[in-house]
Amino acid sequence: MAGQPCRLVLASASPRRRELLAQIGAEFEVLPAQGEEHISTTKPEQAVVELSRQKAEEVAGLAAAQGRTLILGADTIVAFQGEILGKPKDEADAARMLHMLSGNTHSVFTGVAAILMEGRKTVKSISFFEETQVTMYPMAELEINRYIATGEPMDKAGAYGIQGKCAIFIEKIIGDYNNVVGLPLAALYQNLAKSGIEIL
Repeated sequence: MAGQPCRLVLASASPRRRELLAQIGAEFEVLPAQGEEHISTTKPEQAVVELSRQKAEEVAGLAAAQGRTLILGADTIVAFQGEILGKPKDEADAARMLHMLSGNTHSVFTGVAAILMEGRKTVKSISFFEETQVTMYPMAELEINRYIATGEPMDKAGAYGIQGKCAIFIEKIIGDYNNVVGLPLAALYQNLAKSGIEIL
């Protein structure tokens, strides 16, 4: 089976992940996971793998049995000084997160889970995570308030989008930029290739 291209199903509603897969020329369908997210750990690298696996497993149970199919789940979180920062609950929560990240270095973790199926049978399951360190310039109170007013932080882990308006506050990154956006493309391709799975 190695080397055979397969139908690709993205178990995520994230427009950023769709854009990244489209960027490399992958053909895919979108079937977002709808279930409640549950984590049993406070370690960010374990949490993102756990969440991505939940998404992939949910959609694997829903996807129509059509030959060879790869279900791809992903989840991204921001971690700073031991605290996991997901999507902000409201504007006050977004401000809290941005104050924490301002002038500091934090980590962005994306977990990826890929489930290869032949019809309804699971043939292979792959999980991994990628970490990128991001350093932000100090943000003044007015700058934080202006940024929150754009609405951009509200659906993003850590209350910011590196590919959007927050780009002006990013001092440097160490690691994969795409990982911060939401999907570590290179790590994804390399991990799948090692297992003989082609998505292009």
